[in-house]
Amino acid sequence: MEISILIVDDESKARARFKKLVNQYSFLKIVGECSSGIDAIKKINILNPDVVYLDTKINDMTGFDIIEKITLPKNPIFIFTASSNEHALKAFDYFAFDYLLKPLKEDRFYASIKKVISYKKIEERSNFNNNLDNILDLVKENTPVETPVKGTKINIKSGNKIIFLERNAIKYISASGYYVEIFTTDNKKYLLRESLSSIIKRLNSNLFVRIHRSTIINSNFIDEIITSNYGETDVKINDNKTFRVSKSYKKDFQELMGVK
Repeated sequence: MEISILIVDDESKARARFKKLVNQYSFLKIVGECSSGIDAIKKINILNPDVVYLDTKINDMTGFDIIEKITLPKNPIFIFTASSNEHALKAFDYFAFDYLLKPLKEDRFYASIKKVISYKKIEERSNFNNNLDNILDLVKENTPVETPVKGTKINIKSGNKIIFLERNAIKYISASGYYVEIFTTDNKKYLLRESLSSIIKRLNSNLFVRIHRSTIINSNFIDEIITSNYGETDVKINDNKTFRVSKSYKKDFQELMGVK
């Protein structure tokens, strides 16, 4: 297993420290380093590294600003670095994989890398299973036998079961760390190790709209769209739950709903 690393920090000493630690492990490969947010955004989108060590504040923007501008279908693992715990809570709101304090200690770096390796192994197994599912679907589609109409359900793995869930029964989907939570009309919740980008592709329906980097909603259940005087937009669904529409998804959401 080779893990590609991008280092984003405007302090040359901090970058040098990271390189020294990373170079101790043959399976870690540094694919680039950045001292500015603009360069970081460009390199993350082009290089698509496995892991990004991301300072919470660099000279031209914050690490959170950088994440908001990533256009990859699946984000890399973001490990925030900082001189204090000041931004730790916000980092985990952005689904940070880890949060490391500078100056970085070798044992803490090693512990973080062990977590990355464990996650990558699980991800590889998950990708293998998804690829196997796709192959089986292709075989079924090209088998000349009468089968029920396909497309109204989505398969959900739950433990040792595969549940076939009606798409129309899904109310909304939320990201929860490196998992997604699917909430249905019968008040059930399904937890999957999958990205929002992946699940919305599998849903393959114009009913579902992504309104935030952590939220997908079935538009059939939207009751109200609420706009504040400060330009913020929220949606309320039929069980009175309210969700924020982020700026990066606002235009697509408005076009889908036919509003401005």
